[in-house]
Amino acid sequence: MRTTKEGRPMHVVVLGAGPTGTTAAMLLAREGHRVTLLDKDSGGPGTDGEQAWDQWRRPGVNQFRHPHIMLPGGYQLLSRELPDAITELRALGARTHNMLDGAFDLAAIGGRKPGDERFDTLAARRPVIEQGLGNAAARAGVTVRRDTPVTGFLTDPTPTSGIPHITGVLTAQGEEIHADLVVDALGRNSPASKMLTEVGAVAPVYDKHETGFLAYSRYFRSADGSYPEQATWPLEHHNSLGLTTVPGEAGTWALALFVSAKDRALRALSDPAVWQRVAALYPGMSHWASYGEPITGVLAMSGMESRHRSFVVDGKPVATGLLSVGDAWATTNPTFGFGLTMGMSHGLLLRDVLREVGFGDREKLALRFDEITNATLGPTQRASAAWDLHRLAQIDLEIESIPYQDTVTYRTDDPDWNLRQALEAAKLWDPDVLRAFGDVGSGLAGPEEALARPGVLDRIMDLGGGATGYPEPGPSRAELLTAIGAK
Repeated sequence: MRTTKEGRPMHVVVLGAGPTGTTAAMLLAREGHRVTLLDKDSGGPGTDGEQAWDQWRRPGVNQFRHPHIMLPGGYQLLSRELPDAITELRALGARTHNMLDGAFDLAAIGGRKPGDERFDTLAARRPVIEQGLGNAAARAGVTVRRDTPVTGFLTDPTPTSGIPHITGVLTAQGEEIHADLVVDALGRNSPASKMLTEVGAVAPVYDKHETGFLAYSRYFRSADGSYPEQATWPLEHHNSLGLTTVPGEAGTWALALFVSAKDRALRALSDPAVWQRVAALYPGMSHWASYGEPITGVLAMSGMESRHRSFVVDGKPVATGLLSVGDAWATTNPTFGFGLTMGMSHGLLLRDVLREVGFGDREKLALRFDEITNATLGPTQRASAAWDLHRLAQIDLEIESIPYQDTVTYRTDDPDWNLRQALEAAKLWDPDVLRAFGDVGSGLAGPEEALARPGVLDRIMDLGGGATGYPEPGPSRAELLTAIGAK
């Protein structure tokens, strides 16, 4: 445990009580630090998972009621580092499921093998996940303060390096909360950049794509608590859109359709009748959409552009005493469900860097955290951003092809995109390829590690190289537009 010169524990203030901030707060509290977790919204209803879904509103988190998945990488992190959090989540109804369950029975895959338990994770809706993590944080000694918006940073009036040093935060109630470190976990719309410039810091470099995706989601529940047959993989890409199936707790699940924000024709998906007609066109989703009863209308989410903030500019941190984690640092495409797991992993990186560097050398801490963040999580974020640009260009081509033709093929010289298309086509035709795909898609391994296994890359190219079209069955764009316009 690190202490100040006066012998007291280091005080860390974490901003944002979402899964990223709460996980980071618990990890730091286990190190013996005094941790205060601040959130501008009110808290959940207590210890009942169904009440968390029915009664908890989080106006400060736009995506609170949209589908979320804890990937096996996040589940393993919690199981290893914060097992009490797993206990709390299970107590609220979170249930175990295996990401590959829907593929094991395929003839080419040949059933389960030892080690496939690594693809296990917990299924629960976002309010239930937050409630469980919040309960665990309170039990772990984290001081959780709700209804406490932060409006600005406190700074050292005489910084030794000429760089502003953050010494705490100012709340909307006028309270000054001092800290040895402030952690920004306020998500993709974090006001930290603005608050930094207000105290004289150089503005972080902000990189944001001009266009992105829209999501149209709907939740369902079965009458008897059962679930539809699991998809071979929860994410599919099709002409003009993507779809995902996300199991929850208590006989619930969510289905989402992802479209280009520029595709005005598909904005009709906000109509529940249109949404149901479209969902019925895709074999990978149709049985999920008809198995139970809807418990929500169609939930639309925008603002899904790729974003990245650089807090080191020209080799210098814009400020010391503040570190940003999760979506407050950078975002990935929510289609792939990496947000929760990457945020939790970022909290673990923060803990490890503090173990290595400590609190004493302010500038060294900021630079080291930036370095290891970009080396560890940066490749995944950059790959997601690059995929977005290709996918949006692919959809643009599919939009432009109407009414001239129904089938077009997007082509590029980018080897990463082409390898990804080959992998998508090959994943259900070889057991080793499937597991390599599952390791990457589950947040358990990076592409370099998974594809370096003997024979895997050769099998991908043999089975999927040169593939055109989409591997899972689905309608052409013309058929999709017909379904949208049907009465």
